[in-house]
Amino acid sequence: MISTGAMAAIALFALGLVLSPGPNMIYLVSRSVTQGRRAGLISLAGVAAGFLVYVTAAIAGITVVFTLVPALYTAIKVAGVAYLLWLAWQTLRPGGTSAFVPKDLPADRPRRLFAMGLVTNLLNPKIAILYVALLPQFVDPDRGHVPLQIMQLGLIQITIAVTVNALIVLGAGGVAVFLARRPGWRRVQRYLMGSALAGLAVQIGVTRPAAH
Repeated sequence: MISTGAMAAIALFALGLVLSPGPNMIYLVSRSVTQGRRAGLISLAGVAAGFLVYVTAAIAGITVVFTLVPALYTAIKVAGVAYLLWLAWQTLRPGGTSAFVPKDLPADRPRRLFAMGLVTNLLNPKIAILYVALLPQFVDPDRGHVPLQIMQLGLIQITIAVTVNALIVLGAGGVAVFLARRPGWRRVQRYLMGSALAGLAVQIGVTRPAAH
């Protein structure tokens, strides 16, 4: 059983992670605005399935593999940091875009919406780094049954991520309209999101894998 401190720590980190912009948020907002809330929620179901894949991989010991083969961990971390910095630049540069200025996506069927949500999450460097580098640091072997602890931590992260993303999906249209009518607010939102992306990239860059 995980400690209360570990629960609180992973919950706070998961909240900060889901509120910072990234591939999941950009895709879900774009899909919700262009095709409607139902499409956004189906896409979110795919994202949730991606989280379950990561939890399963973590329980199976993939974090140990990355610890034993540091080059693999370093490659993922460098790629993730570079991608997040690129997103930050795309947001902060003159004329940059906001997560709430949706991409023009074609209407897709439910099966493809689910699959795209799944793939988007599986290729999300933020989530990969979370499960490879950060989640294991909240596991305490002295408390016993490490796989159960990983599952509990993962379920806390999934619950927070899915809840917040669902709220984003439901409110994406209204936020997009609000920002479109108020260029000043859209500029502030871009700067806040771009800064959050850059900060997250730095945080990931200095994070080391947990020792096992």
